[in-house]
Amino acid sequence: MDYLIMGGQLMLSLSILIVLHELGHFIPARLFGTRVEKFYLFFDPWFELFKRKIGDTEYGIGWLPLGGYVKISGMIDESFDSEQLQQEPQPWEFRSKPAWQRLVIMLGGVTVNFILGFFIYSMVLWGYGQEYLPAENVTYGIQVDSIGQDMGLRDGDHILAIDGKPFDKFNDRILVREIIINNASQLTVKRDGEQIEVPIDPKFVTMLSSYEYKNALLFIPRTPFVISDFLKESPAKAAGMEIGDQVIGLNGQPTPFFFDFAKAVKERKAEEITVAVLRNEADTLNLTMTTTAEGMIGVARVLPDEMFGTERQTYTLAEAIPAGIAKGWGFLGDQVKAFGQMFKGKIKASDSLGGFGTIGSMFGNEWQWERFWTMTAILSLILAFMNLLPIPALDGGHVMFLLYEVVTGRKPSDKFLERATMVGFILVLLLVLYANGLDIIRSFFG
Repeated sequence: MDYLIMGGQLMLSLSILIVLHELGHFIPARLFGTRVEKFYLFFDPWFELFKRKIGDTEYGIGWLPLGGYVKISGMIDESFDSEQLQQEPQPWEFRSKPAWQRLVIMLGGVTVNFILGFFIYSMVLWGYGQEYLPAENVTYGIQVDSIGQDMGLRDGDHILAIDGKPFDKFNDRILVREIIINNASQLTVKRDGEQIEVPIDPKFVTMLSSYEYKNALLFIPRTPFVISDFLKESPAKAAGMEIGDQVIGLNGQPTPFFFDFAKAVKERKAEEITVAVLRNEADTLNLTMTTTAEGMIGVARVLPDEMFGTERQTYTLAEAIPAGIAKGWGFLGDQVKAFGQMFKGKIKASDSLGGFGTIGSMFGNEWQWERFWTMTAILSLILAFMNLLPIPALDGGHVMFLLYEVVTGRKPSDKFLERATMVGFILVLLLVLYANGLDIIRSFFG
């Protein structure tokens, strides 16, 4: 069921983006009197799921969900229809239009995707705002994972700034982004009442951008262990523990925070233990119970967001539009910087690639509209950015040749364009196969 939900979200998102992208080509083509022979969602080699001809255009849905296309008369594209190009150019054909009109037609798709990405970001901010955990609310500091320990952080640290930028919204992904994208080199933390500087080793750029560590936590909020619920089989409940109790000790040893207890109890599997709990902030009780075979006591805890309280920044429509555009530009800037890190060898290209499985997993296994639309905005901007790359068969390749024509006044030959498009199409197809192959390898071999 999880895969169906993720797959359904991915298919809906891609369908929206593909149709609107192709409309970006279709509308200016028709405005300039260019004939559009086909308008398809998904590709249709050998057969299609649906088709209907209206006027000069055949509208349809293909069976291969790797994209979509509009077939414009007299244009060299992935259909490789060379027979039409052997005839005399007709007034309604793409090749008969002035270079500036052809340029507008080719830029139409990415223009729509850029505008759509900014628009969706703005509407998400307007409709949902931004929820975050204020760093100042995390009164007990951080609980550090192994990578954070290696970086120099310690349990109980309060992160104040990253390279001088205030760390006011508690999220370890902010630190990950600053390291990978902006080569962050220093953290300012408060430790044992003193403010100190923690240098960040450059090795973490490569480490944190690798597929192996892409979801690795650096730290989380450090919290007391307060009981919020019991599992079906719960030794703690059987021993008399109640919701709201705070676990403060194990076998006479203090465990003031959740991970202190979790680490200690994990080593005591199917073993009788004594747990000290604080009830009603006044009474201390010692409860005896036997842990499960996994070294657990069968409880759920109050999570950090609930314990410390999140805040939600709201936006009026007038505020959301510029904020959404700024957020979109920030995302695009990160993509450009990430490419720069790849060229410098700090990020491995293979670690940044993923196929449909990777993209689908980013939607999550629950259908949440806020996350769905945020992911759709991200994919729209990625689609625009990637399509602008100067690779024949992509919009950017066509734009590159058209700009050459505009600047030099010389149009590349149809034969050259056909061969270049073939090479570009093969490169793109190989890249798609490689990205999805990586997904398969990761699924089976981790």
